[in-house]
Order: sequence, then C-alpha cells, then structure tokens
Amino acid sequence: MSESPAAQPPSAPPRPRPARITMQDVARAAQVSQTTVSFVLNKRAEVSIPQETRDRVWQAVASLGYRPNAMARALRQGTSNLIGFVTDEIATTPFAGQIVRGAQDVAWQHRRILMMVNTDHQSDLEQEALGALLQHQVDAIILAAMSHKAITLPPLLAGFPVVLVNAYSEDDRVPAVVPDEHRGGLEATAHLLAHGHHRIGVIDNLDDSVAATLRIQGWRDAHAHAGLAADPALLVKIHGWQEAGFEGAMDLLQRPDRPTALFCLNDRAAMGAYEAARALGLRIPDDLSILGFDNQEVIAAHLRPTLTTMQLPHHEMGRRGMRALLGVEPLPRGRTLLHCPLVERASVARRRSD
Repeated sequence: MSESPAAQPPSAPPRPRPARITMQDVARAAQVSQTTVSFVLNKRAEVSIPQETRDRVWQAVASLGYRPNAMARALRQGTSNLIGFVTDEIATTPFAGQIVRGAQDVAWQHRRILMMVNTDHQSDLEQEALGALLQHQVDAIILAAMSHKAITLPPLLAGFPVVLVNAYSEDDRVPAVVPDEHRGGLEATAHLLAHGHHRIGVIDNLDDSVAATLRIQGWRDAHAHAGLAADPALLVKIHGWQEAGFEGAMDLLQRPDRPTALFCLNDRAAMGAYEAARALGLRIPDDLSILGFDNQEVIAAHLRPTLTTMQLPHHEMGRRGMRALLGVEPLPRGRTLLHCPLVERASVARRRSD
C-alpha cells in the first residue's frame, strides 16, 4: 500500500502593504487641523502658531513615521532638492567616477539628492533620461562626459539650469568645467626639460581627442618657451593605449638618436612604454624617463618604479560643477579651466651625460 503524500502546509497569504501615513493622520494625532500641520512642516514662520502646538505636530510626525510627498512638495514650493546627473559612461569608469564623488560631496553638504543616469553614449536614452528627470521636478542638471569633448546641448534643456563637466558646448552658452589639458602638456614637458631631456618622445593613440590635441600643443609650446624646437619625428600615433605605449616606445627607443624621455598622453600608454623599456634592457629612470597623464591610481602608483604623471582633476571638476549649479560658487558662461597638477613619483630622473 503506497503512502499518501504529506500534506503541504497552506502558503502564507501575502503580507498587506502598510498604509501610507498621510498629513491627515498627523493632524488627527496632534489634535490640530491639516492646515496647521502643513504650516508647521513647511516652517511658515510668518504664521502665528504656539510653540507647544508646533512641538506636538513634530512629535506626531516622528511617532507615526510620516514622510511628506516629495513630488507634491516640489510643486508647492517650486523646488525638489533633487539634482539630475547625466553621464555618457563615467559611472562605469573607476578613476573618472571621482567626478560623481565630487558632485555628491557638495550635494550632501547642501541637503540635495543626486539622481544619476548613465546613458552609455545612447542619444535616445539620454533624451528619455532627461525627460524623466524633468518630470521628477529636478532643480538643475549636470551633464558630464567620460572624455573631455564638445557636446551639443539637448534642446530639452533650453533655458534650464545646466552645468557641463568634462565637456563644453561649442557656442559656450552654458557654464562648463574642464581640465586645462594644454597647461598640463606644457608643464609635463617643462618638467622633463628641467631634468635635462631635450629629446622628448610623445606617444598618442590616434584618437584626435580634445585632450590629446591640447596636450600635444603643450609639448610643442614648452619647447618653444625653452628656446627649442619640438621634433615632429618624435611624435608617434598608434591605435590603442597600452598597445600604443608598447609599440610607440619600441619604435622610438630603437632609433639611433633615441629620446631620453617619453611623454605618454595616458597612464595606460606609459604602462606599455614600461614593458618596451624592459624588453630593450633599459632601466627606468636611469636610462629612460617616462611621464604619464591622468594619474590612474590603479596604474600610476603600482608600476615599478612608480609613475610620475599629471593629475586629471576629476573630483574637483565634479565639486566645482555642483557648487556652480547651486549658486555657491557661480561660474561664467563658457569654459572654466582647472589645473592638472604634477604628481612626482620615481620614473623621472636627470638625463645622464653622454
């Protein structure tokens, strides 16, 4: 005789969703009118309400766990305390994520909430994201880019408070915070020149970006300021970054009149240049000095020897952008350039005498 299957316990009924506490509930608990509750919550100092009554309302709010309807409050007060942050790729890039951190730090200081959307370079998603943020009554929007570039301001944001970070509009009609790439390239090259290097190779990755163009111009201008001519033959452009660093360095370092220093326009290219130097039996910095750009901590501080590089001011860009948006530190329309400071480590030394 087969055993009958064990009886299954009845499944528990779904837990009812807790009822939302309303302003009317607060009024009932505090034994005041709903209008009085509204005046107290909105801190209407001009309305004469006894302090004892105000205290009773706040006690009811705390005991009931009441949370005001943010959307309704935004419509009433004309502000939501929400700031939109729209980016093309920055949220997925560890070192550039400092832009988000900089903006977030300032937002919290001023009791603002950041609503962030990562569009992954999809224009249709950007339009949808902007529409959603505007529907949520955000007070203002930061548009941030992964790489320093010119962008077209979406028509949806015409007349809306906007600040661009790591990007700028061609017509310079809105404030933008960007790194001073030209000065960075100039100071990087000047640092190598000051160490006696007069043949300084440059490794680029063929992307013709705003950053690369300005950094290379800084390399040229640093030579001119020193009364020297930058040798165009020492500028190599190869696709990729680490690959460009390796292949570009192999090209430059096997020439009879090889450069004694390399300026790599990205820390990943510098990492490739390290590999090439080792493959050729060159010691860094005794035989070859290498200087990077970006200060990607996961690379620059962990190469051996550690990499001297230029710091992209990601955190400061986010911080300044948010301060401008909140009116704490207003910026003029157009581009505000932020300094890219030199981070000295161990990969640059004085050129040895021939």
